[in-house]
Amino acid sequence: MNQVLQVGRNCWNIVPADETGLLIDGCDYYRAFYQAAGKAARYILISGWQFDSDVSLLRDGTVQEDRDVPLLGFLNELSEKNTDLRIYILAWNFNPVYGLDREWFQKWYFNWTTNERLKFCFDSSHCVGASHHQKFAVVDGATAFLGGLDLCSGRWDDREHCPSNPKRINSDQHPYGPFHDIQSYHSGAVAEGLATLFKERWRIVCGDDLNLPAVSARTPLSFAGCLPLASHRVGISRTQTRTDDGKQESIQEIRQLFVDAITSAESIIYVENQYFSSNAVFKALYQRMTKKQRTPLQIILVLAKDANAFVEKVSIGIVQAKIIGRLRELAAETGHQLGVYYSACLAEDGQEVPIYIHSKLFSVDDRFLSVGSANMNNRSMGLDTEINVTWETSIDEDGLSRSIRDIRTNLLAEHIGAKDPEEVRRLSSIEGLVDYLDHLAAGGSRRLRRHPALDGNPAEYETLASIFPDGFPFDMEEPPSEQTLYETISDESNSFFSRGITSLKTMLQHAGKILDSR
Repeated sequence: MNQVLQVGRNCWNIVPADETGLLIDGCDYYRAFYQAAGKAARYILISGWQFDSDVSLLRDGTVQEDRDVPLLGFLNELSEKNTDLRIYILAWNFNPVYGLDREWFQKWYFNWTTNERLKFCFDSSHCVGASHHQKFAVVDGATAFLGGLDLCSGRWDDREHCPSNPKRINSDQHPYGPFHDIQSYHSGAVAEGLATLFKERWRIVCGDDLNLPAVSARTPLSFAGCLPLASHRVGISRTQTRTDDGKQESIQEIRQLFVDAITSAESIIYVENQYFSSNAVFKALYQRMTKKQRTPLQIILVLAKDANAFVEKVSIGIVQAKIIGRLRELAAETGHQLGVYYSACLAEDGQEVPIYIHSKLFSVDDRFLSVGSANMNNRSMGLDTEINVTWETSIDEDGLSRSIRDIRTNLLAEHIGAKDPEEVRRLSSIEGLVDYLDHLAAGGSRRLRRHPALDGNPAEYETLASIFPDGFPFDMEEPPSEQTLYETISDESNSFFSRGITSLKTMLQHAGKILDSR
């Protein structure tokens, strides 16, 4: 079978890995980051879409700490104790629409209330409408973390995903709902490669060349709850848009990676993602599903039940529902099996509490696995800055396929709430898996639920689709020209006003919601 990963086509580089694997949900990642950063000798690099200075890193009692450990206080304490340590933080210079959800005066707070060797920089070196969305951390060029998790409010949760959890609370004492995400961990050359990419990004954004010391001695990793991958190499792929000043070239490695992986699929595609609205992904699936000489696929999508806010609903939710509907029809026509699900738990009053799926994981045939910051929407394929890591089996890595299968099984068990060993073992099988998951979802007693998009747009989306039939221009692969954007908004506005005051009232009711996660 041909290898999917190809340097220069769908990945920046393929680098050796000493140890590598996954950390599931914020509890395990935050604790692992705390442990790795606590051992830093020379430098810590952190890139993210959002940070909160007071987010608590330790909440589950597995690390012996008798005090709260807020992010900025922890990092500053490390730099105060170790005069050789330097810390660099690169954060997206967010759009004003996110203003009520972000910590104000953050640049001042991070830079002027901390040790001078802790540097914070806002990243605004991208096209209009784009965002810096890479989420990774590197310690001494020896250890690295990369995935969908930021070190910020509203992300921490454990794998139980209880409907309410006294530890799932922000510094303002505001509780939030169950939240699922994935972060990868690495030691060795992967960390060095990510440090190189961070240095380049820092130079573009901040104008400074970081003089990072040589890689320190590596020590074996030992993180509670980790899921190791039996691999000796990892591919690194990126997304970014060319800027007018020429400082940043256009890179669509992740887009090509996803298309190539879908084209190669022979038995199963397993996806966990916050969004599913990418035109490129849909076209690749359409082409693969309509190849009559190819084997039928088990296609499993685990998505967030609903978009978080109005802008997401009209820009991504409408298109996502259309894509899922078309894939459902296509599966019925071609003999492929399509299962689209979300996960939920029940509160004490019997009300459903959806578990918000924020992870960005993509697996094919239990031989290919990609995790990172990239959503399966158009923005992540071409507009925003993104970064993913990928593991793929080769002739000398028979154990990796078992590792990927075990991870897929482990994740499905979490989404279902499966504890029985025989039931978990059944999830590892590919044949008839969608039918089995559909059976569990239909029973109503498990966490896994049939996604509402499979049954057509809910009434709320029908109303929004009548106002914005093609969605609002927020989820784009390329930055729009000023004229294109003006014409689109004008067309949508004319269509909107023609539908009268009732539609206006509906829109305003939803517009009050603020985007609080991505």
